[in-house]
Amino acid sequence: MTFLAAMLVACVGIYAQKAMKAPAGGKAISDELLGIFFEDISSAADGGLYAELIQNGSFEFNPTERDGWGPGTAWRITRPGHSLGWIEAGTDQPLNSNNPTFMRLHTERVGHYYDFNGWTGFGIQNDGFDGINLKAGAKYNFSIYLRNVKGDSKKVRIALSEPQPGWGKAPKLIADAELVVSSNGWQKYEVQLTAQESASKANLQILSLSTGILDVDMVSLMPQDTYKGHGMRKDLAEALAALHPKFMRFPGGCVVHGGGDGFWDTYRWKTTVGPKEQRKGIKNTWGYHQSMGLGYFEYFQFCEDLGMEPLPILPCGVSCQGTNGGWGMKDQAQDCVPMEEMDEWVSEALDLIEWANGDVNTRWGRLRAEAGHPKPFNLKYLGLGNEERISPEFIERFKYIYEKVRAAHPEIVIVGTAGPGSHPGNRDFEAGWKLADEIGLPILDEHYYEPRDYFLNKRQYDDYPRDRKTKVYLGEYAAKDKKLIDALAEGLYLLHVERNGDVVCMTSYAPLFARKNATNWNPDLIYFDNERPYLTCSYYVQQMFGQSAGQYYYGDCVTIDDATNLQGQSVVLNTKTRQLFVKLCNASGDSKMGHLNLSRFKGMKSAATMTVISGQPEDENNYEQQPIAPKTSPLKASKKMDIELAPYSMVMLQMTL
Repeated sequence: MTFLAAMLVACVGIYAQKAMKAPAGGKAISDELLGIFFEDISSAADGGLYAELIQNGSFEFNPTERDGWGPGTAWRITRPGHSLGWIEAGTDQPLNSNNPTFMRLHTERVGHYYDFNGWTGFGIQNDGFDGINLKAGAKYNFSIYLRNVKGDSKKVRIALSEPQPGWGKAPKLIADAELVVSSNGWQKYEVQLTAQESASKANLQILSLSTGILDVDMVSLMPQDTYKGHGMRKDLAEALAALHPKFMRFPGGCVVHGGGDGFWDTYRWKTTVGPKEQRKGIKNTWGYHQSMGLGYFEYFQFCEDLGMEPLPILPCGVSCQGTNGGWGMKDQAQDCVPMEEMDEWVSEALDLIEWANGDVNTRWGRLRAEAGHPKPFNLKYLGLGNEERISPEFIERFKYIYEKVRAAHPEIVIVGTAGPGSHPGNRDFEAGWKLADEIGLPILDEHYYEPRDYFLNKRQYDDYPRDRKTKVYLGEYAAKDKKLIDALAEGLYLLHVERNGDVVCMTSYAPLFARKNATNWNPDLIYFDNERPYLTCSYYVQQMFGQSAGQYYYGDCVTIDDATNLQGQSVVLNTKTRQLFVKLCNASGDSKMGHLNLSRFKGMKSAATMTVISGQPEDENNYEQQPIAPKTSPLKASKKMDIELAPYSMVMLQMTL
């Protein structure tokens, strides 16, 4: 075969794959059903997905974030060789007004090398987030801003080390470098450090080897090996990629609009997209500091890296429903932006669209290009508001910003909110849907967390009107535990969502991440420490649905003997990839038999795979053990098959047409 002929055959094959027509009997459904929701809760960003290894590198921690916190939080003085000195926080002539605090080192005496086995100098030490995890042979990019305030040029040693047990023992050196600081103005210094061996509890030391006064700010230590080189912790990013998510909602959650503290610390995207030293860190709703190293630019870039649609959420002038101690109260006070100031929040939305989609000749598009992304991000979705109480004040402000954005950008799909506890009969739910119907809102975001029995027994979307213009985004949901039975309950509910994929267009489990020893909320989809992620039972169920996205649902291809509400099934066809997926769930303690009739699907190949999640109902993946993981094996498929469903199991068959 000639090269030209081979290319022709290949092109015909590609065309044939894309040209598949769905057999009769199917229902068109959303192929974006499975996405992820990222909120910076439980240290999901700093110390989590954002790969920065230094905590409080900009010295901006403060008591408004947590009692007892200050610029020196996560830092301590180190003075090997009996060196002497003292430190103080400063704000005069800062690096940037958004980052006003720095640390000043007063070095009075530098000890002799022989005093401490070769270690000397006066400075500060950072242990990262419960220690710095280093890998032998790995390269790390270190950067710092320094200013020589008083005295001659100064030598500064940057050292990665690991403490050794025993009194008076010098730390083990993992990597180091030396800088010379002469400028009396702020100057950035960058070095590459290569770890000579692995260490799980390493620290960073910044040591002045000269007497005098030195200012320090914006200390950073970043692994070179991040996800696609864009600053995301690789193993956590890979765990998300393995979910095959179609979109990502960010940055919250209650993080969006000030949480329980009121509207004053609302997230402002414009302070998160410039150079890192110019970004403005704020108090996190969940009681810690957000450095904004993971900002809107990184969120959008990460969506691009994983092939996800970005779904940013902006405030719409009303605070979180938890403000002023209002959690659980029906008529709590809300902090509201005066209507005469609402145009500022309209601009937040319009400028974001221009930043994401505008060409390089626009004001905000130019800033995106200067950050390293001249091509537009092609933003499609925009959320306005998050889970607020649907009060008259909310409705007035939501309508105002919604109408302004729609008029300027009718191509953008707006996602609204149905408030917390999004079940029929709930006051906010009913008011949210009334507003959605009135204005023709494209998508409404529903949230609810319930015990497993709800997800085992309720089928909320079976009764939704089919002629409604507004589609559902189930933006936050989870069973209230992380046992296998909870994951199977969620799986049954998602089978119900798939069956209603003409009404529900998107879903995302919440919360996504939780750091060990820094967890604000349980359960979560992925737990992690410095070493690795710990994937829950629910994670594997979510993964199964992410792997089986399609455009058509078939509800009459599978029957299950003696089925109850504890069993469920779906058949989904992806016409783009020519893949057919059959999912079956058995959340009972009895074996069940499923009968498949796939005769309508022509050209089905016999080579297929079967993936099974199974175990005991109380099994749980945690830091000590991981008993639950999917098992995939080859399967010889046929048009008519019987599949035995073990107790407490979920099965997915994947076939090619």
